[in-house]
Amino acid sequence: MATVFPSLLADDSLSLLTRGYGFGARIWGRAREGARAVPMRLLGDETLLVRGADAVALFYDESTIRRHGAMPGIVQQTLFGTDSVHSLDGDEHRHRKATFLDVAYEDAQVERLTPLLEREWRHELDAWLTGGERSAYDAAVGAFGRASMTWAGLPGTRAAKTHWSERLAQIVDGFGVPYSPEYVLAAVNRAWSDRHATRLVEAARSGRLSPAEGTALHEWAHHRDPRGELLPARLAGIELQNSIRPMIAVARFVAFAAVELHDRPEWRRRIAAETAERGSLVGGPLATAFAQEIRRTAPFVPMLPGWAVTDVEHDGERVPAGGRVVLDILGTDTDDASWERAGEFDPERFVGVDDHEAVEAFVPHGGGDPAHGHRCPGEKLAIAGLAAAVAALSDPRVTVLDEGLEVNRRRLPTKPASGGRVRAASSSRGSAAEGAAAGADAPRCPFHRR
Repeated sequence: MATVFPSLLADDSLSLLTRGYGFGARIWGRAREGARAVPMRLLGDETLLVRGADAVALFYDESTIRRHGAMPGIVQQTLFGTDSVHSLDGDEHRHRKATFLDVAYEDAQVERLTPLLEREWRHELDAWLTGGERSAYDAAVGAFGRASMTWAGLPGTRAAKTHWSERLAQIVDGFGVPYSPEYVLAAVNRAWSDRHATRLVEAARSGRLSPAEGTALHEWAHHRDPRGELLPARLAGIELQNSIRPMIAVARFVAFAAVELHDRPEWRRRIAAETAERGSLVGGPLATAFAQEIRRTAPFVPMLPGWAVTDVEHDGERVPAGGRVVLDILGTDTDDASWERAGEFDPERFVGVDDHEAVEAFVPHGGGDPAHGHRCPGEKLAIAGLAAAVAALSDPRVTVLDEGLEVNRRRLPTKPASGGRVRAASSSRGSAAEGAAAGADAPRCPFHRR
């Protein structure tokens, strides 16, 4: 006990749980000014915390860093699913990642999703204008879930898709709090979602469902591993969820966008004018720039772990092979050495930036090459969805209420307490008929009662 207790005191894992998004700042506080690397201990292992553009290049170099097994099991199994692409490296990772690229990364896939985003956010606007009281976060969970499930080729009514979206959103909400009943609920929802997705894959394989080629359901139902074998239906269902759940997770960014728009009426006016001129909620350059700045300042996770394949030395610090290397996502996205006025919220920095992947220190969804590394291939979809939400929330007919905008930065993941309450700004009433009718003729899911 005498040797174990000091080792526990020296380990930084508990601090990650208790400090949340403030963890990185605490660790950097004991390093020299301007350091790019700082040693620590995580889950008993020697660990190097790194930040900045050079750290991104280091972290995504597969000859140096391995991702397999680095994510704690309680996170991997609940959020991503057992044996999912997030746990793979090398050729096996690239082979499965290729299907994700086909499903989510191609511009044609973004173009398929955008009219669905337009429809769903028009529906949410109509709901607010006719007295609806859903928060920006709850509206986004429904809008993103229904749009992405339709885009993915999934059957089901509007109510069924909303119901599953809420389950997937709760998985995202609960995976980072293993000390809480919310984690238990996330595990329950994970089990339900895995069963449901497995049945969808089996139905697509048997011909009971006929999803269009190119949709996520079709591609994962027929995906073959490097040996030419179909993935087990359960694993194909997990990757199907990994094609739609990240879009639903963007709802957390929408809640942060509600806060920033509440505090910046000049940006609301500019984006509203742009939306009115374009006649569309999707694709507005100003709304997109605002969305990018939200992603920079309010990242989903504060850091990502990897294993050192060889001895690693970075900025004068060293970790031996078998130790951990952790990329500080929040610290890189707000790094003073990488960004001008890093601590300021300024969407202008992204105006005219067409290739966000070329900004090496911009890693809210991971870094590196989407084709060969672990960068999220659905990033374009996430940006399109968040920009549409920003445009909807900038509509002058709605307003974001003052209450509940505070953020608990100790919780992982986090969002504004209220989710951003949105209400009609006046007695103006929109017609909800079109939104209610949209999707009414969608085929019912054979496995849902809704």
